[in-house]
Amino acid sequence: MTGVVLAAGLKAVLLLGSVLMVLLLYRTGLYRHYPIFFAFFIFRIPNGIWPFFLDVSSPLYQQVWVLTEPIGLAFYVLMVVELYELVLEKYKGLYTLGRRALYASLAISVSISAISLLPRIQPSMPQPSKAMYYMLAAERGIHTGLVIFIVLILCFLSLFPVKLSRNVRVHALVFSIFFLSSTFMLLMRSLFGLRLADEVNTVLLGITAASVVAWLTLLRAAGEDTQGAPALYGQEDESRLLMHLDSLNAALLRASGR
Repeated sequence: MTGVVLAAGLKAVLLLGSVLMVLLLYRTGLYRHYPIFFAFFIFRIPNGIWPFFLDVSSPLYQQVWVLTEPIGLAFYVLMVVELYELVLEKYKGLYTLGRRALYASLAISVSISAISLLPRIQPSMPQPSKAMYYMLAAERGIHTGLVIFIVLILCFLSLFPVKLSRNVRVHALVFSIFFLSSTFMLLMRSLFGLRLADEVNTVLLGITAASVVAWLTLLRAAGEDTQGAPALYGQEDESRLLMHLDSLNAALLRASGR
């Protein structure tokens, strides 16, 4: 009973947080810089309301989940692409190559995930159950592909002293923690099944709520001013790294005919 009350409380916090995020992004004008991120929270408002009115074990709940989950997954992909574009705004050659690599990795991850679940899908299964399995395969594959890409973004930010706004750095850090933690919890759900389903779902709600609070607290209109990376290198090393980055970007632009 305590777990049910806690989950309901976290859902209410998330719903309120989504409304506040929409208001914050609109009031500060940050929605212009993060349009996909802004649209994601608009989507989260109605998507956070309907679970209060449906029983989790009901067929209607499953049907609505199957209809809304692809939209949520699409937002995750688009938000990662948006974040990647913000990080590499001045390096279009690297951005184009990375975006193609992202889509290729997603296609491969989803295919592998779907193949691994095929033995569990029996012809005699009801259609709703099959749809659930298909969505779980897509969810697991997309999360795997995006996790690999997010780790690459974090590695890039740690290796190269790229100038970014404070908001982009905050967004990259919070989104990475949110998504990596969520993916780990989904992996736990896949490994342990229904035995830990309620506990995993509650932890996922807690991670999401904490991430929303972090975004609400740290994102500010003044944070759009471009800043240098934290001083991890000397001036000479920083200049050398940026020069290599510029050369690589120029070579990729030439290769793509731009």
